[in-house]
Amino acid sequence: MVTADGGQCRALAYPHLVGSPRVGDRVLLNTTALDLGLGTGGYALVVAIPDRLPPDPGLAGHIVKCRYSPLQATVASADEQGSPHHDVLRDAVSVDGMPVVVADLHSALPAVLAGLYAAARAGATSSASPASPPPGAPRVAYVMQDGAALPAWFSRTVAGLRAAGWLAATITTGQSFGGDLEAVTVHSGLLAARHAAGADVAVVSQGPGNLGTGTRWGFSGVAAGEAVNAAAVLGGRPVASLRLSSADPRERHRGISHHSLTAYGRVALAPADVVIPVLPEPLASLVAAQAAPLASRHRLVAVPADGLEEALRDCPVGLSTMGRGLDEDLAYFLAAAAAGRHAASLL
Repeated sequence: MVTADGGQCRALAYPHLVGSPRVGDRVLLNTTALDLGLGTGGYALVVAIPDRLPPDPGLAGHIVKCRYSPLQATVASADEQGSPHHDVLRDAVSVDGMPVVVADLHSALPAVLAGLYAAARAGATSSASPASPPPGAPRVAYVMQDGAALPAWFSRTVAGLRAAGWLAATITTGQSFGGDLEAVTVHSGLLAARHAAGADVAVVSQGPGNLGTGTRWGFSGVAAGEAVNAAAVLGGRPVASLRLSSADPRERHRGISHHSLTAYGRVALAPADVVIPVLPEPLASLVAAQAAPLASRHRLVAVPADGLEEALRDCPVGLSTMGRGLDEDLAYFLAAAAAGRHAASLL
């Protein structure tokens, strides 16, 4: 985009909300992410194409998301009246023991899937490309929380995983929207994953662009603890993926991040399988000491990490967390992949 003062900037438009910009269009931009230098959201966002407004969309449903903002969107939710899934979801009370992997950051999603499919591939009777799920692999649904990006369209990771066949469906919950299925809450999103998308495993995390303030409670990943509670109350098997790092320059995120310790240690009231990847020293001892208090409520499960690095390198989408790739912060991705491996063992 060329700005009014003759400069240039990258800008992102969501055609479903504002229409499709063309060369020569005047556009109204929100440059907040650029002004703040946000790493994940380093784009201007197209608010409107004032000289060529899109036609009024037909109302897809009766659920409004991003409510009472200028770009509120009406969606057809899986759990609303009139949905083909309404009757099933109206009476559903259980996800039937479905493993539910919970992660703090969106960047954990492809790594969780890499570990899960590596385990499925190891048990498969026929060979398959490492970049594709093996025949008979479990169907996985991504349940997206609304603590970060609201449009699922912002995630190139989700688009790439869907294209590769690694995700059966994305369910956007709360104020987030744009998934294959919409749901009002994480609870109904998990039920939709199981009963509408036919998922064998669900992965729950926020979208790209988490928020943190360096305080105990002021971060969007607190919702990971609530997701554990939701999975448990619906009869699922919560699997807690730890956010850990050997490379983060911030002390509060070294070893196990304080985000995981708060979300699982203080917010999650139901027991979960907290996956501890078997890592080299000295990181292994640090992680073990940090995780020990979680054992008063949760089951600490040691999961070998052998073979997971190779599985991660075969992932069909790029791996990056907080600006660090696989080689810069291998421990982070191994922890998420180990959670996926454990979830496969529960099937």
